[in-house]
Amino acid sequence: MLRERLLNREVLTFLAVGGAGYIVDVTAFNLLLSIHPFNHWDPSVARVLAVAVAMVVTYLGNATLTWQGQSRKSLRHELTLFVIFNLIGLGISVLTLVISHDLMGLTSRLADNISANVVGLILGTAFRYWSYRTFVFTKAPDPEPSRALAAHARRE
Repeated sequence: MLRERLLNREVLTFLAVGGAGYIVDVTAFNLLLSIHPFNHWDPSVARVLAVAVAMVVTYLGNATLTWQGQSRKSLRHELTLFVIFNLIGLGISVLTLVISHDLMGLTSRLADNISANVVGLILGTAFRYWSYRTFVFTKAPDPEPSRALAAHARRE
């Protein structure tokens, strides 16, 4: 029963979209770490830029695939919340990278990838799923109840 709840169409599609975003994210992160001037900067700069590119991919995927049947609120409101929650998720990923790289002194590319793209990704993904489902891709309120109340009030 728990397995069916956790592995429903919504969760599986979210994970597939996230997987595509992950590939874009990791590829961009490592590409940026390999090219000038980013290869001389703190790796958190590459992390932020890679997440920004992946954010575009995941927004489009989640809006068109994961929560495609949702009656939408305004696009501006949805995008604003999506960006805010992605920035918080990014903060989680950058925080794990900073803790590993700067506080613990684990400065190899492998350590940077594990802290940012494994630990940070898992924590950020759990947060993003909850926040998208709870606040971003929610159903717009049904206008029908207010019409029914107005019709009922006219009859009285």
